[in-house]
Formats: sequence, structure tokens, C-alpha cells
Amino acid sequence: MSEIHASQLSFFAAHAPFDRMEPTHLLWMLERMSLAYYAQGEVIISPEQGSVERFLVIKQGKVLGEQAVAQASETGAWLELVEGECFPLGALLANRSVASVYRAGSDTFCYELAAADFRALLGMSAPFRDFCTRRIANLLEHSKQLIQAQYTQSSAEQQSLTSPLSAIIRREPVTCSKDTSVRRALELMHETKVGSMIAVDGQQRPLGILTLHDVLERIVLPQIDLDQPVIGIMTTQLTALAPQALAHDAALVMAKHGFRHVLVVENERLVGMVSEKDLFALQRVGLRQIGTTIRHAGSIDVLQQAAADIRRMAHSMMAQGVAAEQLTQFISTFNDLLTVRIIELEFAASNLGKTADRLCWIALGSEGRFEQTLSTDQDNAIIFTVPEGMTADQVRAQLLPVARRINGTLALCGFPLCRGNVMASNPQWCLSQEEWRQVFLNWIMHGTPEALLHASIFFDFRSLYGERALAEELRLWLARAAIDHPLFLRQMAGNAMRNRPPLGLVRDFVLGKENTLDLKLNGITPFVDAARIFSLATGVTNTGTIQRLRLSAPPLNIPVTEVDGWIDAFLFIQMLRLRHHYEVSVQQEVIDTQALNNLIDPALLNELDRRILKEAFRQARKVQTRLALNYQL
Repeated sequence: MSEIHASQLSFFAAHAPFDRMEPTHLLWMLERMSLAYYAQGEVIISPEQGSVERFLVIKQGKVLGEQAVAQASETGAWLELVEGECFPLGALLANRSVASVYRAGSDTFCYELAAADFRALLGMSAPFRDFCTRRIANLLEHSKQLIQAQYTQSSAEQQSLTSPLSAIIRREPVTCSKDTSVRRALELMHETKVGSMIAVDGQQRPLGILTLHDVLERIVLPQIDLDQPVIGIMTTQLTALAPQALAHDAALVMAKHGFRHVLVVENERLVGMVSEKDLFALQRVGLRQIGTTIRHAGSIDVLQQAAADIRRMAHSMMAQGVAAEQLTQFISTFNDLLTVRIIELEFAASNLGKTADRLCWIALGSEGRFEQTLSTDQDNAIIFTVPEGMTADQVRAQLLPVARRINGTLALCGFPLCRGNVMASNPQWCLSQEEWRQVFLNWIMHGTPEALLHASIFFDFRSLYGERALAEELRLWLARAAIDHPLFLRQMAGNAMRNRPPLGLVRDFVLGKENTLDLKLNGITPFVDAARIFSLATGVTNTGTIQRLRLSAPPLNIPVTEVDGWIDAFLFIQMLRLRHHYEVSVQQEVIDTQALNNLIDPALLNELDRRILKEAFRQARKVQTRLALNYQL
């Protein structure tokens, strides 16, 4: 191997995907590469040149991408590539011309490979092919492996909450027919040393379940006839998951409903069962126990402890390497349980418990989207109906004192009061169904800066407690109203475009105070805002960012690959936020949500994470470019 090849190998070994390629494939590529020089300002590739004829890797310098649509800065550059980055992958894969002008941002040297050799390399090297076809997803997987290696101290073979249920099932389920006697069912449970019995039909379809927990209440105390068919005392409203579902899905079901077992069913046939003990073996936090404690809590002290347990659970799961989407679902689901219990206790203490069918407590913002992290404050409101003989003001006067106590209790449990007073205790946000429609319509009709700000919070609402239909009816009304007012959506898009991803031309990032980036404001928000606008434009009623993007893409003719890139970027930034919260908590040796923030210094990230963050911000620019195209901004 020549000295030139040695220095080239050293360079490529420091950058993805070349660091994962087999040496023979890397040498094959290097033998066919040439080195080209471009002076500052010189065009490297442009749309006018036709189909792309070469694959380029930047050895030294930087390359700027310029687009006529949705320019990201006064200079017109929307993309900056630096040492080790390659381009233009999309055009090469599609055998087309580039969509942007690629220009040398400084004196630049690039390794270049002919398009024919590029395609041959795709066929030879799986890591290279995977990177080129799934660029950000590939980088994310690489980063995730490093994170898990960093945080996980246990054996590499240890299962986790990300394991499929098929990998957790310990034994064949013990079953009986629906006509088996209660006595025989109990005998079988004793003989096989299991805590549950499942009745199935001739095709192994589950019909009912009896657990040891049911024995006292359903058999011993009523002193039933033990010779009667067991199906008569079984639970027949069954909850089942597919073998491909993850352990975290089963844990959520158990925590939310207080179940101890979840059936595993494939093509309607029972294939196994997962118990809470199986999950405890994976995760040392009592998920169902926390849920049970919350549902039966009778005092603020118990709820405060449960809130601390939730944070410790999330902390533990972060250390285990649980993915951002799953972790935010966990946090939001348990926070929902906590909030509902607080509401139940306060309404019962106020003798207003029977009014639950006339009101709906709604979650807003990140909780409404099921995207809460450890650092979150309160965003909530109330929808109510007005009984005959009363006015909306009279109903509001009854509800506000209770709402104030609920908001206060939530604050004691670690959810700070909203600085903007977006809470149910504010008379402005405790409204009848008709009043909410008038407020929303006023925002839609006028589109003032204040209205656009409120829409970004309130339009993510979902029901949490009480009469769910009130929130569902308001959601359907809003979907119709938004579609009928495209000017308002254009105003929302223009407002969203003001929050640019912090990518710089002189250096990788545009930093704020103390050389930090705000991962929430500048990272997450562009995706959340775009998803909200897309969903309103297409009548999608889901509130989660990922679901909104996926469901609104087809009617807007957005390619699936484009949406996948946005979602990967969104989840990576969420992961960085959660990881930042985790590391701050470890440093403080306490999980204090009020001490957490979303500000990071990118200089403290490793090289891979800095590169992915930069790519994630580029995806944020791309989603904003799509907004600009749709609304001609």
C-alpha cells in the first residue's frame, strides 16, 4: 500500500460511513478516486450540468448549498458541508441533476469518484449502501450503539424494555377449555405453579383469564360452586398484544390499567403471556406498582412520592438506552395517571365529583402531544357544558376554585405553574364548548401574533379527564374550521418560518448565550410547528408530531423517505434533550425538574453526535422549505 493510500485511509477512517466499510472495499474506492481543487466561490455542481457524474467527499474546506426557494439566510446558502461529508447522494441515487447549486465556501479539496464506480460500490459494500440510502437513520443507529455502550453496564445479552414480547415469553401458556370446572382450573394452576389460567377454544383463541389475584374476590369470599364452568368467573374482556410488540408496550398497558398479565396473540391464536414479573426482570422499576400507587393514592404526600418515582423510572430507562419516542410516551402516560388522580381527589373533596360528565380537563402543549420530557411545566384547560338554568359564568365560578387547587397540587408534585398562566385555573381558559369555538374562531379569523402563539399551544389539546366527547367534538370542529381558512394556515406557516434552525456559515452552529443551543426552541419546535400546520391543512386529528407527519404526508404528496428523515431528526434531538436531562441529574445527584433546561454546548458533544445534530437541523430546514413551498412564502 502506498504512502498516499495510508494517509487517505487515515482520513476516511475518521468519518462515517467509511469507518465501517471493509478494508478491501475502501481500498477499491480509493484506487478509483481523484483529488480536485475548487477556489472559493467556484461552482462545483449545479442543476444546469445535468445528471450528476461524480460522488464527492470533502477533504478540506467547505461547500455551500444554494437554493432559490426558502433561502435560509441573506447569502442564499441553506446548506453547509465540511470535512468528511459527502454529496450529492440524492441526485446520484436517482440518476438526476442536483436541485441546489453546490459552491466552494472556501478554497476546497474534494475526493471524487465516478458515478459508475459509486453505483458499483453500492453493490459491494453494505455499510456504504445503507448510509447512502438511509443517511440520517444510519447515523442515528451508529449513535444509539455508542449511547447504549456508554450507559449500559450490564451484559450485552441482557434484554430490555425494547425487546419484542416473543423474546420474553418464558413458557407455553397453561390453558383449559371454557367448560373446565373451577376446581380443576385451580388444581392445574397449583400443579403447574402458574399464577393464571387461560380458557381457549378449539383454535387456541383466548376466551377468558383467571388469576390468583381473582381467587379471593371471585371464589373464596362468594363461596361459589367449584364444579361450575370456570368461564363464568373469568375476565372475558381481554387485552392482547402481538409477538412483535415491545416490552414497553406491555408495560404501558399494565401501568395504565393495573393489569398483571398481558396475553400475546398472533392471528387470533394464543402464543404466550407476559407477566409483570417478566417485565420486572428487565426493568428494576415497578411500573405497574407505580400506576397502582397513583390510582389508589389518597393524599398529596403519596402523589408526591409517586411523581418522584416516575422521574426515577424515566431516569433508569434513559440509562438503559430506551428510545426517545418510547420514553416520552412513558413519561406522558404516567403523568396523565398522576394528573387524573389529583383531579379525582380535588373534585371529590369539593363535592363536584358528579359533574365529571359535564366537563373535560384537557392537556395542552407537549403533554397534549405525548411528548413530555423530565423538564416540563403545566399547560391545561377545561371545557364544560352549561346545564339548563345556569350561565357559563356560574359554572366557571364553581370550577375555578377546584382548578386552582389542582394546579397547586401539580406544582407540589414537580410540575411548575405555567409562567404564561396557560392553566385551567385561569378564567380565560376555563370555558364552555361554545366559548372555546368562539375563541378558536377569533384566532383563526384575525391571525394576530398573540393568536398564532396561542394556537401553537392550544391546538395540541387532548382529553385527560371527564367527558371525552367534549374534546373530540371540539377537535372535529377545529379540523373543519382550519381547512376552511387557508389564510390562517399561511399565517401560521409564516410565523413558524421565523424560528430558523441554528446552522451557521462561518461555523457549524449559530450559538446563543454562553455558547449554547436551545434544543427545544430551535430543534424540536420547527418539526412540531410544521406537523401541526400539515395536520390542520389535511384534517388529521392526531396530536402527536410523528403521527401528524405520517398521516398528513400522503394527501400533501410528501414522499415517505422525506418524512422519515424529518422523524429521525426529530427523535434524535429529543434523545439529546433527554440525555442532557439525565446527565444534569447525575451531576446534581438529584432529579429536580425545575433545575433542568434544554441548553447544550455543542462543543461538548462527540464528533458523531455533532454531525448528526447538524444533519438534524438540516432536516428542520427541509421541513420549513416544504412549508414555504406549500404556502408560497
